[in-house]
Amino acid sequence: MSASSLTVDLHRITEVQSRLPSAAALVIAIIAVGAAVLPDLWLVTRHVTVMAHEGAHAIVGSAFGRQVSSIRFARTAEGVTELSRGGAASSVAAGAAGYLGPSGFGIGAAELIRIGHVVAVLWVSLVALAILMVPLRRSFGVLTVVGGFVLLFLFIRYATVGTQVVGGYGLAWFMLVSGVRRVIQVGASAGDAAILHGLTRVPLGFWSWFWIIGSVAALIFGATMLI
Repeated sequence: MSASSLTVDLHRITEVQSRLPSAAALVIAIIAVGAAVLPDLWLVTRHVTVMAHEGAHAIVGSAFGRQVSSIRFARTAEGVTELSRGGAASSVAAGAAGYLGPSGFGIGAAELIRIGHVVAVLWVSLVALAILMVPLRRSFGVLTVVGGFVLLFLFIRYATVGTQVVGGYGLAWFMLVSGVRRVIQVGASAGDAAILHGLTRVPLGFWSWFWIIGSVAALIFGATMLI
């Protein structure tokens, strides 16, 4: 990669790209639903969702001043984020954030698209993956996170701007849709719900509905920005 070509690619971060027509945005939304719902596809795409999930734990924990000791990902698309010791409030906040992570990233991506910085969605995602590598420990995540970073970098480097715009929309839609898919799938049996129940004595079902309502609300709100 030459310095001039890298400069051109980086300049696209601040450029404003034209938004896609509503019909095109809806077609991408349907494809994103398929990626999150069809069983064979979900076996692969769910690893992207768990990255956002564990990333949310790490971000919120860091915001409360706790250090991220390690992040591990399993072949079954489960993850573990280990934080340094902290107060109950930080533990509850970090624990509650995980299943809202994909939806939160989806809202952020939708907002960038709304203001015209569609390609920036891909660059922000690339940086997020790079940061995720820092606390990453030997696990299946070495394959998924590093592999995802390389694939996304190659996409940014060689895809046309128009293709990158479609990719930015696709990533935003998938985060929003997969957030709902994941919380409905795990329900009250989620490990995070058990941890939060132990910290707060709040029933497991409350946390399940909290995540479902939050993720559905994010999907509806995000859709208003993308269509």
